[in-house]
Amino acid sequence: MIPRGDRQGAAEHGHRITAAIACHVARAGGSIDQLTQLLLHPEHKGGRHTRHIALRSGQTRALDYIRRVWNSASRTISTTIALSSRHDAYEVLAALRDRIETTPWHGERGRTALRVLRAHLNFAEIAGGPLHHASERQTAEEAGISRTTLRVVYETVLKPRGWLRRLRVGHDREGSTWYLGDGNIPGHRDPALLSRLWTTQFPPDPALGEWTTPETATTADIDSTVLGQLMGHDAFAHYALGSAALLIISALHVRPDQTVIELVGTSSVSRATTYRTLNRLAAHGLVQHTGETWTLAPRALEGFGIRLPDTGTAHTAAPAQGWDKVAEQHGTRGIAARRKALHTAERAAYQKALDRSAEHRSRALVIVRDGRQVLVPVPRPDEIPPTWLAPDGRVLNPVTGHPAADWRVATDGRLILITPSDQRSYDELAAAHAEALSEWESVA
Repeated sequence: MIPRGDRQGAAEHGHRITAAIACHVARAGGSIDQLTQLLLHPEHKGGRHTRHIALRSGQTRALDYIRRVWNSASRTISTTIALSSRHDAYEVLAALRDRIETTPWHGERGRTALRVLRAHLNFAEIAGGPLHHASERQTAEEAGISRTTLRVVYETVLKPRGWLRRLRVGHDREGSTWYLGDGNIPGHRDPALLSRLWTTQFPPDPALGEWTTPETATTADIDSTVLGQLMGHDAFAHYALGSAALLIISALHVRPDQTVIELVGTSSVSRATTYRTLNRLAAHGLVQHTGETWTLAPRALEGFGIRLPDTGTAHTAAPAQGWDKVAEQHGTRGIAARRKALHTAERAAYQKALDRSAEHRSRALVIVRDGRQVLVPVPRPDEIPPTWLAPDGRVLNPVTGHPAADWRVATDGRLILITPSDQRSYDELAAAHAEALSEWESVA
């Protein structure tokens, strides 16, 4: 006898094998007819899942399943690159990092999307390739945002624009499986990067010679490594310095001594937000200016392992009094610690629920007869020895001899579990037992 496996897990495993075979056939230049012949061949083990669908639901349903898998594999192959070594994987990640740093991220939502994408790039660099695993809580902590904001950015910016693809949703203690894309979808224009759909400003009037082009440039120039090291700190939360300060600091780290007009192009932050953010950073001693040019303070990025070369200028601006002090002045100190504590509590509650569910979901036993698995029936829930019955209708524990608080015997003699851990009714238990008993007797 062997434990019967999880049917849903077996189906997911069979689908992943089928999808991998389809991707291999598509990358090798094969056709859907060749894939169909391969999967439906009786001696090919990789087609067991497809043949099971054909046996259970018919040939038409199996062919339709193969067609859907083939279409998904073709789209995946057309947007991915074959990686033959770890060196190739790092080259792909380096090219992706360059593309992220030169892509303008307009609006508050766009800047938040950049933080999330940089967090996934950190996970991909640790994993050694675009394919990586990450949970929502893990990504939110890395990017320094809430899970609600994270989900909005996933659905409105990163997924539609092709920056991220979720290949498999995580469950239990496993995070979701993600694949980093290059954000290059021909003919796709996503209005979701706009932080607000309405504005109080009037549109430009061509008759008055007002502007007719976007205020920011079509390319940016920032250091995403600096952004990735700073974004998780409390000082750059939404109600503190914010994402605009991250982009401006990252842009000044790459190219010091920039004017406001140059910063508007390199950071892809609007002119009004750039002026407001620079004044806020200057008040904390993080930036300084000479005339119209702005630069980072010599010790602005201390504490993050980022050093600036000594400029040798006569700037007298005081350095920052500490990042924790900046967060305390904006009322955001400790927000990252509180977020991690909340996520830890949520993980513990989820694991407790899984353990409670596993307590009453014991695996059934099956026997293998002629290549077919047959369920071994268990005793009916209402068939208990008379010695277990107490005079007052309660159930005696056969080990201790004391009444069990979780069990009761109904007036019709049925044994009922009254704790909320059992999610099935008595009728469902009896029906499952009758079905298993019928199959067992037919085999015997």
